[in-house]
Amino acid sequence: MGLNAELGSRMTERFNVAGAMLVKLYGRQTTEDTEYAERARSVADIGIRMAMTRTVFMASLTLIAALGTALVYGLGGMSAVNGGLTIGTLTALTALLSRLYGPLTQLSNVRVDLLTALVAFERIFEVLDLRPLIREASQPVDIDPRSVSVRLDGVGFTYPAADVVSLPSLEGTTVGDREASAPVLTGIDLEIPAGTMVAVVGHSGAGKSTLMSLVARLYDPTVGAVCLNGVDAREVSFASMGEAVGVVTQEAHLFHDTIRANLEYARPGATEHELVDALRAAQVWSVVEGLPAGLDTVVGDRGHRLSGGEKQRLAIARLLLKGPGLIVLDEATAHLDSESEVAVQAALDQALQGRTSMVIAHRLSTVRNAHLIVVVQSGTIVERGTHVELLELGGVYADLYHTQFSDHEH
Repeated sequence: MGLNAELGSRMTERFNVAGAMLVKLYGRQTTEDTEYAERARSVADIGIRMAMTRTVFMASLTLIAALGTALVYGLGGMSAVNGGLTIGTLTALTALLSRLYGPLTQLSNVRVDLLTALVAFERIFEVLDLRPLIREASQPVDIDPRSVSVRLDGVGFTYPAADVVSLPSLEGTTVGDREASAPVLTGIDLEIPAGTMVAVVGHSGAGKSTLMSLVARLYDPTVGAVCLNGVDAREVSFASMGEAVGVVTQEAHLFHDTIRANLEYARPGATEHELVDALRAAQVWSVVEGLPAGLDTVVGDRGHRLSGGEKQRLAIARLLLKGPGLIVLDEATAHLDSESEVAVQAALDQALQGRTSMVIAHRLSTVRNAHLIVVVQSGTIVERGTHVELLELGGVYADLYHTQFSDHEH
């Protein structure tokens, strides 16, 4: 069971679209073939040994049953000739003997089946016993999903230790040996009124994405509280949170399904007119309209049949269909070329109208018009203000801005 699980995990990781592409780009096909063959051979060897053992065992039981029957007929026949047994008694003994071997054969297989089931149940119960870190309150509260304000009060966060969130059987290591990380965020205070745009900037590793994860309640803060419309996010119902908050990440994820199905995931039962309107607003309808099957075009695993800019705009169209009051953008244009960035930025401008938004951006040119810009460094907010105010301050933001645009000039 363990080897089968490892083999399945390796196939899923290495031979999906992204994994197979990486293997090919690095020229590791031979190595991967060899390693996979070795693992498959181990699974096959164990399977063959189990099959041979079972075959020998069953053959032995059959042989014993045959010898027992022959012995009964031999000794019983001699006794019947000598008058010690009747023919009817001998026949009854033989019938009873055959009825005895069936249950004995079944009992002999119980140990193998039981051990196999115990291994499977051990892994199943390991998953079932792992308590989710994010749980719904016993009496959850619903909030207005169309107009959302955000407040962070003294928020601090430390990623949990591996033994809290990991499964040893899936990781193949002793997770308890790894300790929790140092605090990622400390003392974050931030107020975002409904309908305003706040940009979060800073160097890589400063804690920007973690801050966004807390607002979307992918994690709960270790210290302090994240409040939506004045309600602690831990008290907000999952359904209400799902309606109120929308997220667009660096890598838009699309299911291996049609464009229509990917869009309807945000709003099941959306009409054709609503789908087209969302695609037009996301600046991607012209692309979809030109596809052979239109909305019924299959995008492939993780949307690999589309370009990066097209995937991002489809993700924005899906977000527009959902219509959340709070939009979280985590470097939504980070990996796009200039032409795609312009199209995606136009789609984002449409999506952000009238909504509360938190935007992570490395390209500072995209956040100049934000109502508030906060600069995160080493897990805490070190500067806050508008674009003009922060440039006049001459601090971290000004250094980032001048460095970025001096690089562009060169």
